[in-house]
Amino acid sequence: MAPSPLPPSRLCIGLLSGTSVDAVEAVLCRIEGTGPEVRITLLAHISRPFTPEFTRRVLAADDARSLCELNFALGERFAEAALEVISRADLRPEDVDVIGSHGQTVAHLPSSLSDTPSTLQLGEASVIAERTGIPVVSDFRTRDVAAGGQGAPLVPYLDWALFRKPGVARALQNLGGIGNVSVVSDRLEDTIAFDTGPGNMVLDGLARRVTQGRLQCDLDGSLSRQGRVIPDLLEELLAHPFLALPPPRSAGREGFGDALVTRIWERHGAWSSHDVMATAVAFTVEATARAYERWLLPRFALEAVYVSGGGTRNPVLMERLTARLAPLPVRPLDVLGLPEGAKEAVCFALLANEHLSGTPANVPSATGARRQVVLGKLTP
Repeated sequence: MAPSPLPPSRLCIGLLSGTSVDAVEAVLCRIEGTGPEVRITLLAHISRPFTPEFTRRVLAADDARSLCELNFALGERFAEAALEVISRADLRPEDVDVIGSHGQTVAHLPSSLSDTPSTLQLGEASVIAERTGIPVVSDFRTRDVAAGGQGAPLVPYLDWALFRKPGVARALQNLGGIGNVSVVSDRLEDTIAFDTGPGNMVLDGLARRVTQGRLQCDLDGSLSRQGRVIPDLLEELLAHPFLALPPPRSAGREGFGDALVTRIWERHGAWSSHDVMATAVAFTVEATARAYERWLLPRFALEAVYVSGGGTRNPVLMERLTARLAPLPVRPLDVLGLPEGAKEAVCFALLANEHLSGTPANVPSATGARRQVVLGKLTP
């Protein structure tokens, strides 16, 4: 009998700029195989910050010319991050098989927000391919939307591939600009995942106003720790219509971005800025906990919650979320063997690998798509 062929092994880069618009995260991974048997080894990870001026440029882009220019400007920054992570791994561009680039989301309009469900990520793949000489897979969300899904979340496929444990259900909670959760168990089709609501987006926007741009976030919880929750404001925020939607659901700046931050600031910020920050922390904590209580805990006996994303670096947020979810254990993702800051970029390295393998990588039970589809578009 002939020996079984070895699974393909590829060197894959993953690139991501999240809803917080603060940096490009880049990873370089060795990925062996595909689907349920896939194996991933992280070789290098870098974070390449945006300047405050560039972050403002991304957030302000609202016409065809600015979006057109921004698409190419982001492509340059993603290409620079790809080349830097290759150097960090002591490799050459010609050693790398593929780059998976999520890009920067500038609009995300699922069916709950638009009669024409759509999503738009910028960061021109042709620029990345031209600067690096490496094939690029990009635009991962659009095929799921075309198949009737939300186009989000995409991370559940990675969560299931890397973090499932036989016989138990685990929650993987990300606290990026938007919060999202995946619950994974033995079978991919049993995965449930959805956006829980605000992560750091409201906090970041308020921090920029409180400090007049000196800080881009609630650094170390330094602002929110000085305040007290404003009960009426918290009650108003928790009435946000998104939080009443059943899964599958996905959110973005349209619901929790600058319009909401401006409304909060104009009504409360001038005379109680630290109290507003404390209330924003409570908003994230309570929205997350209520999502668990309504949609997850009645269905799953969760082993624990494993948390990743920028919110893990805010001790006030983590202390209060841990207390609110008790006795359910809340643990850092790092205990499962992957640095939390690298997780989402690793996802897009994996999705690029799955594209080349022809393996469908959306999770219809999470996105609401009619069927599984191969994600992404290839730029040679």
